[in-house]
Amino acid sequence: MASLLQQELAAVLQRDLPHLFGGGLAPSISLVKMTPDLSQARVHLSLLLGNDADARLALVRDNAKEIRQALAKRIRKTARVVPELTFFHDDSAAYAAHMDGVLGQLHIPPAPPAAPDAEGPTDGPAPRPRLFKGE
Repeated sequence: MASLLQQELAAVLQRDLPHLFGGGLAPSISLVKMTPDLSQARVHLSLLLGNDADARLALVRDNAKEIRQALAKRIRKTARVVPELTFFHDDSAAYAAHMDGVLGQLHIPPAPPAAPDAEGPTDGPAPRPRLFKGE
């Protein structure tokens, strides 16, 4: 049910209600979690583009009733009850981008060269270990 809601909510936000975002890019649905009785859905929105993530989330929350009605039209033959929708901001992608930048700034010195091994040749591949006595 959660994956069905994720797909249908994405379609609702992008196709059925694009006027909510003033011609801008609609948020993507990153995760939907359902309660065991399927009466409530926690919808995590990825609001990557733009710096006004809080304002866009408030806009979605203000129009939750309209979004739920549009969702009901799409899933009326599949689901008996349309769950109550609660929207949250999912900032995991922004956090991953931040961590990528932090890791990119680290200076990691190269590994020291390996000491030549006295038991075998140094220019070719390592000899294959012998598993049985007559090999």
